[in-house]
Amino acid sequence: MQQPHLWLRAETKPFEQRIALTPAVAKKLLAAGFRVTVEQSTLSAIGSDEYREIGCTIAPAHSWRESPRDTIILGLKELEQASWPLIHRHIHFAHVFKDQQGWQQFLERLMIGGGQLFDLEYLVDDNHRRVAAFGYWAGFAGAAVALKAFSGRCNGHNPVLTQLRSFPNKHLLVDDIKQRLGEHAKTMSMLVIGAKGRSGRGAVEMAELAGIDVTQWDINETKIGGPFPQLLNFDVIINCVFVQAPLPPFLTHEMLQQQDRQLSIICDVSCDPYSDFNPLPIYNQCTNFSQPTLRLIEGDNPLDLIAIDHLPSLLPVESSEDFAQQLLPSLLQLGDIKQGVWRRANDVFEQKISSITALKR
Repeated sequence: MQQPHLWLRAETKPFEQRIALTPAVAKKLLAAGFRVTVEQSTLSAIGSDEYREIGCTIAPAHSWRESPRDTIILGLKELEQASWPLIHRHIHFAHVFKDQQGWQQFLERLMIGGGQLFDLEYLVDDNHRRVAAFGYWAGFAGAAVALKAFSGRCNGHNPVLTQLRSFPNKHLLVDDIKQRLGEHAKTMSMLVIGAKGRSGRGAVEMAELAGIDVTQWDINETKIGGPFPQLLNFDVIINCVFVQAPLPPFLTHEMLQQQDRQLSIICDVSCDPYSDFNPLPIYNQCTNFSQPTLRLIEGDNPLDLIAIDHLPSLLPVESSEDFAQQLLPSLLQLGDIKQGVWRRANDVFEQKISSITALKR
């Protein structure tokens, strides 16, 4: 059976240094008979020379648009907004299956061009568990950014956090956080919601490495449904809950107005402000590495929120290596895309396409 041609496109999302296919994994695909093309990128934490040395074809950034129709285009984050039809099979995090902003326009581009989407979020095994995820690194980085912001609050900075930069490894990141926090680590209070999931475990580990005694909530604490007034009694909250259906909010605008609120930093690792499934409907826009915080409450007792949807880019090399290794077994099955994880992902795509068709009747 002839293996497919996999094309790793350059990312277009600002500050996105991660990459969906590392040289180590690309080498295994080449050995299995795949053809692998890698686009040059000024954003990626891993340069194209490393791919050239193992035998990958190197192409200019964004040249995938002119690649043969049967090429499979692999990326991480969503494509830039445009109107031209999409003819290829695409693998990336598209953020369109929960009716997020622009979902219909993007899927209509695939409908017109005859392309397909295999959303990385919906690549699941027989037990409906995702086969590859950045969850641990999102939680780890989210907790780190929240602690950076809290140290800024303690030191009277406004904004509490300025532009973020990536770190070569998590050990250097932890050292940076510990130095920033100093004695505040011994007295602050921190809550991780969804602590037993991938993201939650990453957030808890980061907090513990920084010397913080972190409170952990999971389904037993949240199953009764919000709002939860006790959230106001923590200095920092990290939300790592992966929501797939509407549920009562954890916090409301009215709750945040309380004068005796202790809460000063919220990091929404789940970061889905454009969806009806958002358990923190207290904001309506994401933040980013350039402007990492959004001030929700001004005055003498301010409240800042972090909602960055590419948090693992704080540790781009480690998070990319981990993700690519998780994804490898599924990539090796791309020669039979009508089976397994790929069939299940395509079923989700087809269902959403059918909903658009129904809307137009």
